[in-house]
Amino acid sequence: MSGGPQRRSRRSAGLLLFRRPGSGGLEVLLGHMGGPFWSRREKGAWTVPKGEYQEDEPAWRAARREFREELGLAPPDGEALPLGEVRQAGGKTVTVWAVEGDLDPVAIVPGTFVTEWPPRSGRTQEFPELDRVAWFGLDAAREVIVTAQAAFLDRLAEHSL
Repeated sequence: MSGGPQRRSRRSAGLLLFRRPGSGGLEVLLGHMGGPFWSRREKGAWTVPKGEYQEDEPAWRAARREFREELGLAPPDGEALPLGEVRQAGGKTVTVWAVEGDLDPVAIVPGTFVTEWPPRSGRTQEFPELDRVAWFGLDAAREVIVTAQAAFLDRLAEHSL
């Protein structure tokens, strides 16, 4: 038994919502990471809506829970296409499923997190988990998504041919 604090999970699970616009191709829904660190960044600052989970929670359940927490909307019903997992630069393993659906980004009510800001100030502030959500064509998404997560876009494209 450990007497220290419980170690945080280094796993995340998420849902990549996609749609087929009338113009053809695919579009994916990505969220811009909230908080002061990401506020002026675009490249590498957009992500699949996802969140951490513990080993005793099934990844699929966590993906659906995190979709609701991050976007404030129920996760879409429909066939889930497993896109596998990637390991991000910071060491976190991310597991994602794609689900076809549509939603208006204006309807999103993001969850929030609290962090010390400014750093070492002793003050805390609340920030949205995702400060913007938008639809992107696959090429545009590759330009802004977290580098490791681009593999999910490639896997989705392969399954949608």
